[in-house]
Amino acid sequence: MTVVLSYQTKQAIDCWLTKYPPEQRQSGVLFALKLVQEENGGWLTENLMDAVAAYLKMPKIAVYEVASFYSLFELKPIGRHKICVCTNIACQLCGAEEIVEHLEKRLGIKMGETTQDGRFTLKGVECLAACGGAPMMQIGPVYYENLTPEIVDTLLEKIEQEPGKHGE
Repeated sequence: MTVVLSYQTKQAIDCWLTKYPPEQRQSGVLFALKLVQEENGGWLTENLMDAVAAYLKMPKIAVYEVASFYSLFELKPIGRHKICVCTNIACQLCGAEEIVEHLEKRLGIKMGETTQDGRFTLKGVECLAACGGAPMMQIGPVYYENLTPEIVDTLLEKIEQEPGKHGE
């Protein structure tokens, strides 16, 4: 099955590519993958990655390597709210393990899993560059710092009460 990128996606990629020399089209791979992931409900299929590779005129394997390396990309369906918990050393020293255990218990899932109702995906990430506010997590585009189990509960209750768009 051949996936055709939407006209809007191609336009956005082409606009982004103006930042680079014409022979460096592959420099747009992160942006292109981000766009197609958003269009696809938060995750990348092999067909979508193949379409990006073809559009940017780069080897498929190079696109797969990028998509599998960066934690912002998902290679399987995710929940409506993706919770990324920093598990790097600064957050670990400040209590990230307790936050992870609390989230796993509260949501009834382990790291890398999605709740049965499809609302939440829990993901451990290496570093979110907010060491001064450790422990921290990201839900959608929003950072939450200096976490405690009580703060996590308050955040989850707020999210559970509000309808939101994918990934928030």
